[in-house]
Amino acid sequence: MSSSVLFMSVSVDGYVAGHNDGPDNPGGDYFPLHDWGLNAEGSHETSGVAGQMNAEYFQTGAVLSGRRTAEQAGYWGGRHHGVPTFVLSRSGPTSEVAEKYPAITFLSDGMENAMATAKAAAGDRDVMFHGGAETVRQALEAGVLDEIQLHQVPVLLGGGVRLFDVLSAPVELEIVRVIDTPQATHLRYRVRH
Repeated sequence: MSSSVLFMSVSVDGYVAGHNDGPDNPGGDYFPLHDWGLNAEGSHETSGVAGQMNAEYFQTGAVLSGRRTAEQAGYWGGRHHGVPTFVLSRSGPTSEVAEKYPAITFLSDGMENAMATAKAAAGDRDVMFHGGAETVRQALEAGVLDEIQLHQVPVLLGGGVRLFDVLSAPVELEIVRVIDTPQATHLRYRVRH
């Protein structure tokens, strides 16, 4: 059965983006949070622990994202790693976005239905959940987020966008796996529903 997994790099002080994060400055002025997964050429690392984490990321069968995240990622060029890609949005895409990225499906019928659609598309593989703080809060409150994979990078950003500041209630997690490397500590949790 498919699980929904949030994959997110985060600073030790809980930020997923630094100061001045925005559409024209994704990640903010200083953004080292994805460096752990890249090789010297700037491509995804394929060896070691980083290669293992990247392989898990790219073995997912569908992607569900918040609109702001998708916009900042340039809609991944039209399709995230060749799998069905869904964007949760209160409104559909602009005509320009729809024309440029016809493989991206916009869903506006709520988090529960969006996740059910993504899981159906993923089949027996996991759904990669991409979201900012608000979208993650919605998924947790709707009870549709099954696991959280955090890549905690040894840096203090001191400001920006925190991942879990907007939770309305505590969420209990079960530790599934911890892998420590000099570049990041990879923490995988199961959400207790």
